[in-house]
Amino acid sequence: MSYPSVAREYRFTKLEKKVEKPRASEVLVKVHAVSLQYRDYAISNRSYPVAYSRTGLIPCSDMAGEIVAVGEEVKDWKVGDRTCLGGQSPGVLTEYRSFPAHSLVHVPGHLSYEEASTLPCAALTAYNALIGLKPLKAGDYVLVQGTGGVSIFALQFAVASGAIVIATSSSDEKLKIAAKLGAKHLINYKKLLTGTKKLRKLGVDFVVEVGGEGTMPRSINAVRVGGSVAIIGFVSKDQGGTDFIIQTISKAIILRGVYIGSVDQFRDMNRMIVANPDVTRPVIDKVFSFEEATKAYAHLESQKHVGKVVIKVSA
Repeated sequence: MSYPSVAREYRFTKLEKKVEKPRASEVLVKVHAVSLQYRDYAISNRSYPVAYSRTGLIPCSDMAGEIVAVGEEVKDWKVGDRTCLGGQSPGVLTEYRSFPAHSLVHVPGHLSYEEASTLPCAALTAYNALIGLKPLKAGDYVLVQGTGGVSIFALQFAVASGAIVIATSSSDEKLKIAAKLGAKHLINYKKLLTGTKKLRKLGVDFVVEVGGEGTMPRSINAVRVGGSVAIIGFVSKDQGGTDFIIQTISKAIILRGVYIGSVDQFRDMNRMIVANPDVTRPVIDKVFSFEEATKAYAHLESQKHVGKVVIKVSA
């Protein structure tokens, strides 16, 4: 398969690059779709620590694409394979890029490129939060905060595992969507007193904590004795203002920071997705074109979305 000598990409300073032949252990990927994370927005306004090169940072870290060339030492991939990649380093909002062959994972066959692009960070983080250390089991209560990418995937994976999901949001309309995806208990967190009482009564086994300082005290209050809180995000702008150390100790709560997941976990997660296609299909709020990347960022910033915001890079 041939590839062009020049391709477009987004940087903070320029919009074109030369397409290079992959190195011996690399594959060259034609990027079809890129999904946005809250971290991408935080990097764009420089509120997230990341190194900025003199030539400008290439945004985004999660993509799905097609292999168009392989290095001479690559054995496990061939031209035409569909693949996805995600990680801590930005650099995938580009039409072509080479990656180390060992860092890629096959795309589940029933998913589109747009759907597959949502898996590497949001889905894998949610999977790791629920399965990675102390796997949840059928009948466990799982609390998800809001309806962003990680929270929606956590809802779906919990439902696929037979767990009971409690979904929170400030929007009743978003909670209706969560219910359609399988959430059994719905809490509008603007009704704080009612929600807190309900959570304490239910007793939560797992909290997928994406708010950060502003929501952490409520997560500690909600989780049962011996329960787990997976600390993932920092999207809340509220101040916590509560010392939860004593309560964490007295309730023997497991606090665990979750930073995406491993390639092996990615493969395990894909098996769950393939085995439960109806309840784990990625929820995409809106797809933007490559030229509309800044509009995609604005939509993410608005927090009006449910699930993932995706940029379609190429056909």
